[in-house]
Amino acid sequence: MKEYYDLVMESVDAILSMTAHRPRIAMILGSGLGKIVDVMEDMQEISYATIPNFPVSTVEGHKGCLAFGRVNGVEILIMMGRFHYYEGYSMKEVAYPVFVMKQLGIEKLIITNACGGINESFEPGDLMLLTDYINFMPSNPLIGANDERFGPRFPDMSEPYSMELIGAAKAAADRLKLSCQEGIYAGFMGPCFETAAEIRMLHTMGADAVGMSTVPETMAANYLGMKVLGIGCITNMATGIQKMKHSHERVLMIANQASDNLSRWILAFLKDIA
Repeated sequence: MKEYYDLVMESVDAILSMTAHRPRIAMILGSGLGKIVDVMEDMQEISYATIPNFPVSTVEGHKGCLAFGRVNGVEILIMMGRFHYYEGYSMKEVAYPVFVMKQLGIEKLIITNACGGINESFEPGDLMLLTDYINFMPSNPLIGANDERFGPRFPDMSEPYSMELIGAAKAAADRLKLSCQEGIYAGFMGPCFETAAEIRMLHTMGADAVGMSTVPETMAANYLGMKVLGIGCITNMATGIQKMKHSHERVLMIANQASDNLSRWILAFLKDIA
């Protein structure tokens, strides 16, 4: 049975053989947040299905490919479609692309998501900088024997989202006169939307938004020594706050509407950090 490291390197070697792009910045797109790809130059798509050992997206709003190219003159890798624990993948599979990114030379990772607002000062369509997370997922992508070629046995999580990148993102938003929220993200397993009682609990614990992704990738990226910026798109208010029933269709609709602002923001931000 192949070691995880060997599987990752098989994926890396295959990707390197398919593209001449060598970015140092990568981005994971959340549901419905794909419009930034529209402004990529010299874009090359590599389907997940053509990469050895790579999982495949199964959720609507997740295309399922790696997009290499330039945005605002900056080389970037965009992951169009992520993997979720609720799809039946293990946490190591969910975080697998982040391990691959590290071996491809990625140093900074922007993680976006669609999430539900718990903080009642938020409203659908808001963009939120993640300042920290609360993990309610039932496992961790770092469980098991540790391979020192990747990172340390006990990784530090005192700054899961880079203060340097948060500062740069806020400066870019200020220049654009783009309003952005800040808050703590709670990661739930899914695929059910949370109950009103769970949302009351999360509010008491200090969470500002809740979603079904992002935390595993954040853990893996920090373990691997990457700097992470997290941006959540508030696509709905959480159960007990929002008066209408939840639906994934509405999540995609609001995310698509907010995607223009997210794209403008990322364009300005990339220019600063490149």
